[in-house]
Amino acid sequence: MKKVLVALSGGVDSAGACILLRKQGYEVAGATMLLRDGGEAEAEDARLAAQQLGIPFYLFDLKKEFRENVIDPFTATYRSGGTPNPCVVCNRTMKFGIFMDRAISLGFDAIATGHYARVTARDGRYLLSCADDRAKDQTYVLCMLTQYQLAHTLFPLGAVQNKAEVRGLAERAGLRLARKHDSQDICFVPDGDYMGYLTAHGLIPQKGNYILPDGTVLAPHQGMEAYTTGQRRGLGIALGERTYVLGKRGTDVILGAEAALYARRVLVRGVNYIPFDRPTQPIRVQAKLRYTTKFADALLIPTADGCELLFDAPQRAATPGQTAVFYDGDLVVGGGTIETTLPEEAT
Repeated sequence: MKKVLVALSGGVDSAGACILLRKQGYEVAGATMLLRDGGEAEAEDARLAAQQLGIPFYLFDLKKEFRENVIDPFTATYRSGGTPNPCVVCNRTMKFGIFMDRAISLGFDAIATGHYARVTARDGRYLLSCADDRAKDQTYVLCMLTQYQLAHTLFPLGAVQNKAEVRGLAERAGLRLARKHDSQDICFVPDGDYMGYLTAHGLIPQKGNYILPDGTVLAPHQGMEAYTTGQRRGLGIALGERTYVLGKRGTDVILGAEAALYARRVLVRGVNYIPFDRPTQPIRVQAKLRYTTKFADALLIPTADGCELLFDAPQRAATPGQTAVFYDGDLVVGGGTIETTLPEEAT
């Protein structure tokens, strides 16, 4: 019987993963990562769920590691003018990194999480595919997982048909968290005010000006970290027409019309490929530039340090620092960090 350590978040999905694994014959335990001050409530919910399920429970205090691996890069990306995706970084370095290492050292064969995704093996590779419930699919935030990580991971919820099925499992098990609401925010910024979080933790906003694409100075802004590509609200400036953040130039924030947000060519760096080490020639993919955007057809062209995505149709607000993920149908081809867009005529 395989021993599996489930990453319990204090929510219904990870608890549902425990229930399904036990039904499948696995020896199951649960563990929670304490990542920040104030995370004790979620840890207690997880401990109570483990107690109700009658499984062993571990608590890993990883606040220092979380700061080094997630918070510091999160802050650094904003300081450099980008918009980070901390969930992708946390999955690669913490949940499927340090947490997995702890599990293996304790004698577990694998870890499991409440993510909606599927892992399969084919031709000597571990593949990541979309969940059966496409509305809940979370492969976007898992795109940076390595072959080793995928080989030691189970996603029990990948085959469930909908969230109601998971809540039903928790209710029948008598779990108090069966009707607990899903979390939608970054875990360490629960109120969504990331600038408030950053400034409270030492970031000094970098002042500059709003400018037009040709460099014309319009007015000072409150700190370039407060703005992201595609933003319209909260700019505090009126130009007589709808105005959007087009990007940044140093500490200046470029404003303009929405039409200027669209581009067909997107450069991606730090790419992690899953079905193969890297493609040797251009391949057709369907790509997403944000978690919530729809798939868009593109040609993936390998480069020395990543790839270029050449989309069939212009895409809106490709944002430096965000994650681009590439698919072949349900199969995740890979993902990486958006670096910049290129003009149509560039070579």
